[in-house]
Amino acid sequence: MEEKHKIKVLECIRQGQIGGGESHLLSLSENLNKNIFEPVVLSFTDGPMINLLNKMNIDTTIIYTEKPFNFFIWKKVRAFIKEKKIELIHAHGTRANSNVYWAAQSLKIPLIYSIHGWSFHDNQKSFIKKIRVYSEKFLTSKSRINISVSESNKQTGIKNIKSFSSVVINNGIDQQKFNPAKTFKNVRKELAINEQQIVLLFIARFTSHKQPLTLIHAFAKALKEIPGLLLLMVGEGDEKDAALQLAKELSIQNNIIFEPFRQDVPDVLNAADIFILPSLWEGLPIGLLEAMSMGKAVIASNVDGTCEIIKDKYNGCLVPLNNLQNELAEKIILLANDAELRQQYGSNAMETVKNRFNAATMTKQIEDIYTSLLK
Repeated sequence: MEEKHKIKVLECIRQGQIGGGESHLLSLSENLNKNIFEPVVLSFTDGPMINLLNKMNIDTTIIYTEKPFNFFIWKKVRAFIKEKKIELIHAHGTRANSNVYWAAQSLKIPLIYSIHGWSFHDNQKSFIKKIRVYSEKFLTSKSRINISVSESNKQTGIKNIKSFSSVVINNGIDQQKFNPAKTFKNVRKELAINEQQIVLLFIARFTSHKQPLTLIHAFAKALKEIPGLLLLMVGEGDEKDAALQLAKELSIQNNIIFEPFRQDVPDVLNAADIFILPSLWEGLPIGLLEAMSMGKAVIASNVDGTCEIIKDKYNGCLVPLNNLQNELAEKIILLANDAELRQQYGSNAMETVKNRFNAATMTKQIEDIYTSLLK
């Protein structure tokens, strides 16, 4: 019996390190209906995500570049897409789109662009923001369909790019994987953390976008009020060395544990009491959804996407960007001192994710877009 033809979809991402967009791609690649679709992944750097995709038997290739609009690799990308007989291209993020749109156009392959947070934001210098807005205007105009991962993400696009249009598909997560009722390995024991200690958790790239240095300053303030707190910071990035140095300068290195990227995220979340995400901007942060699904009390900056997940003083704490350091310190002290409030926020957070941010729903909506483009 002849095997049924499957639609080959290229899922393209900027890097192999694991962040929000990469977690989204992993979930999508895993959950796509394999009777209809065959995902092929193109990443522009190596990293732990590549290992996970290989374990899932997903066809994965690296064409190395850390630059957007790197026309030196465009012909190689085009040749790869042609060789793999790709029928649809789904670019996740600005850098991925900037390095596949030319190949998509020249091969007349439909291109979908998922915007996991805009490359421009209000905290940039005006001329940098103008360049980024122009780049996004160009890229969104080259896509057949743009996907905004949150309504606020879409509205920011409309505000800055008059011609912008998109469909909104919220990120979703696997709630069986991120389920506090499961049994997890003892990360506290592994890291020699006292069972009674209040653990704050930061899992993100160490970049200015995610504000790890601001968090460390805020943590130092909170420590003066509650000396026994511990901050677990998991990830890598260009501000990692500065973070290590800052902890020493503030003489709080004994209260901070720095870990590299880990693949056992549910186990790490299970070890924490409070999850903190002080980003300057977001699309719809998957790490935040994962923490909420695990029933954790969360503190996050009041930015696009995040503000659609967190209702302040109901399922977490929102802090304003204009007073980020002081507000973070205040909220850390508030939640660290109140176990009942942490429990209340965590319980409400689980309900929020359960009702609104399911991976199966997200995947079905994206599959419908794939199918519509090939009719």
